[in-house]
Amino acid sequence: MQQTAIEKQIDLKERWEHFRTENPKTRIRDAAKQLGVSEAELLATDCGKTVTKLTDNFPELLQEFHTLGRIMALTRNDEIVHERKGEYKNVEVINGHGKMGLVLGDDIDLRIFFNKWHFGFAVKSESPLGIQRSFQFFSIDGEAIHKVFLTDESDLAAYEKLVKKYANGNQKTTVNVISNAKKQIEKSDAEIDIEGFRKAWAAMKDTHDFFGITKKFNVLRQQALRLADKEMAFQVPRDAYQDILNKASETKLPIMVFVGNEGIIQIHSGEVEKIVEARGWFNVLDEKFNLHVKQDEIGSTWIVKKPTDDGIVSSLEIFNRKGENIALFFGKRKPGIPEKEDWRKILSTIKPL
Repeated sequence: MQQTAIEKQIDLKERWEHFRTENPKTRIRDAAKQLGVSEAELLATDCGKTVTKLTDNFPELLQEFHTLGRIMALTRNDEIVHERKGEYKNVEVINGHGKMGLVLGDDIDLRIFFNKWHFGFAVKSESPLGIQRSFQFFSIDGEAIHKVFLTDESDLAAYEKLVKKYANGNQKTTVNVISNAKKQIEKSDAEIDIEGFRKAWAAMKDTHDFFGITKKFNVLRQQALRLADKEMAFQVPRDAYQDILNKASETKLPIMVFVGNEGIIQIHSGEVEKIVEARGWFNVLDEKFNLHVKQDEIGSTWIVKKPTDDGIVSSLEIFNRKGENIALFFGKRKPGIPEKEDWRKILSTIKPL
């Protein structure tokens, strides 16, 4: 006999409680995978206790995050985790295209796609240092998009005020997740106007033109790099990001590190210092910025060069084993300023495959 929705939820709650008892150190993301559900579904089982379900007024909520003071913003995908401490400043919401959002602070720098945000929670969880408070946001399939954790320098009263203001009237211990497994199909190379695509690439005036060009010629990002002129994009060893980070640390060269998922891109701009390799992860462990790369899950790495009005802008791009772009590295620069030769020098040490 099939279980009802309520019976399934009771079963999940009991399984989750048992799992936590038996595996107290396992992170909730890993627990969800082992239990065959989403992270959002596990969180929802604690609604009314340690978790508060939020309304979907996410743009309005984020515009009040400046009241929290210093926080830690976390964005990740399955392969890379990006953590940045600072304050939410200069939050902008752009209507149209699913309400894109921008956070343009010196420390917290985000590009947000609110049309992918479906669930939000305020969470109080146990940690070795005591109670940890956070806001957590998820896609329709229950996958984590973005999390904001309070620090010792955060305003606890402001947090509680926001939780109360944006609490959902429905605190049921369920969420209706929907599978979001839509894989883009790559067209065959024979169907692509390769010559036209390469000409459009050569005519770029801004790095942001690249997205429009891929749409125009109907190519996916990794395919675009493969079809580009070889001097403009070429594959390098999968672990080339390690050389980049080590050399940037040694030379104190400021870089930009972009990591994202379907709902957000989070950016670090500045130096990296402490590099640590441990238990299959390659890490940056600085006071303001942490980066964690699951080494075995990197599919391919590319050096990419795009023409702009400021000259060539070069990047290192990382893809996972599914061919999805999961991180980009640039030399730190502002529009109107040419790329630093020091950054190009570091990239030049990475040899093509």
